[in-house]
Amino acid sequence: MRLRKIFPRFLCIVIYIAGFLEWFPASAQQNDKTAVQRLSGKSGRPQKIIIVMMDGFGDEYYRNSDMPTLNEMEKAGLYKVVPSLMPSVTNVNNASIITGETPEKNGITGNVFLNPETGKEEYTEDPKQLLAPTLFEKARAAGVKSILFSCKTKTVQLLSGGAGETMCWETASPVWIKRLGERPDIYSREVNYWIMEAALYSIRQDPDLGLIYIHTTDYPMHTWAPESPESKEHLHKMDGYLAQLRKAAPDAAILITADHTVRHKTKCWDLEKACPNRGIAIKAAISPEKDRYYKHHLGMGGSAYVYLNSAGDSSGLRQLLLGLKGVEEVISRAEAVRRYHLMPERIGDFMVLGDSTTVFGHLENSDSEDLPMTYRSHGSTYEARVPLFVYNARKAPPLSYFTDNYKLAAWLYQAY
Repeated sequence: MRLRKIFPRFLCIVIYIAGFLEWFPASAQQNDKTAVQRLSGKSGRPQKIIIVMMDGFGDEYYRNSDMPTLNEMEKAGLYKVVPSLMPSVTNVNNASIITGETPEKNGITGNVFLNPETGKEEYTEDPKQLLAPTLFEKARAAGVKSILFSCKTKTVQLLSGGAGETMCWETASPVWIKRLGERPDIYSREVNYWIMEAALYSIRQDPDLGLIYIHTTDYPMHTWAPESPESKEHLHKMDGYLAQLRKAAPDAAILITADHTVRHKTKCWDLEKACPNRGIAIKAAISPEKDRYYKHHLGMGGSAYVYLNSAGDSSGLRQLLLGLKGVEEVISRAEAVRRYHLMPERIGDFMVLGDSTTVFGHLENSDSEDLPMTYRSHGSTYEARVPLFVYNARKAPPLSYFTDNYKLAAWLYQAY
């Protein structure tokens, strides 16, 4: 009798568990499709995504130029001027946009870094230095085919993990050159037109491309102020390429931001000379701005990482640095990590911040130098405000989500 009472209950439990196990994989599978559905608005192929990282494109460049297509995209989509990441240099911001993470998590704190194993300054180009998954890896996990276009080799070397294909101005194959014509000089505005032509070619020829990332060069911004006729001509033509992107992929979401703007600078300090000249030798001073494109900025930028020879020098060195004309702040490693979300192992004991007209870098013959009227650079907090555009993106987060430039694509392929 007791067995007859227990058996129906036991049978119900077995049936319930079996039903749950049958439901669970389907539920998990459904959750895995969430990111795809966020982009498509329905089950099936995700919406095509085109990301344009316009190097050096500060809001003052936008507002001083005739860009009717971008004006339309601003009005029809989401637009906001947001902080970029510090130091306001390309690798820091490009890595954060492509990973959706700050430098504290992705590990990229400059265009160069002091290698603790060798004690020497090295370019940030090794993909092993990137410690967070890229957008391309997430797209691949979602079954999305991707391609990265860049004017700069360092971008492709460092950030192309997971990309189905890459195309770089410096390493373009004979096939690409035959398609597009001879490459313009890297120190020209025409190189940006060339890379946009390459992206348009791929979008038109390969409908299966689901993620296209385009990175331009900031040489025009290093060369011309926002109000100059040459800058206006360059950006008006770039706006024409945005119109062609819309026409080539009318259903695509187009996401646009920048890494920094560019400003005129009047004075440079060589901290490796200035500090010992005033009584305190240092181990090293690193300009995060420095990269292989020397003609852009001469390796000088608006912030620096300073490494102590001795911990006992800390207080005296801080006061020495603050006494240099144009030095606005000297903050500790801990404060730099807290304020700018930097990885502590990859920055100096101090972070030195210049005012709006001061940069830091290597000088041949003196510890300081006045700069010509034509000199323009970035790297300080004064270049760390940029426009952000989200156009035609289905199920994009609200405008309030986009607090910083690195959030531009952080919401894509989240389930992967």
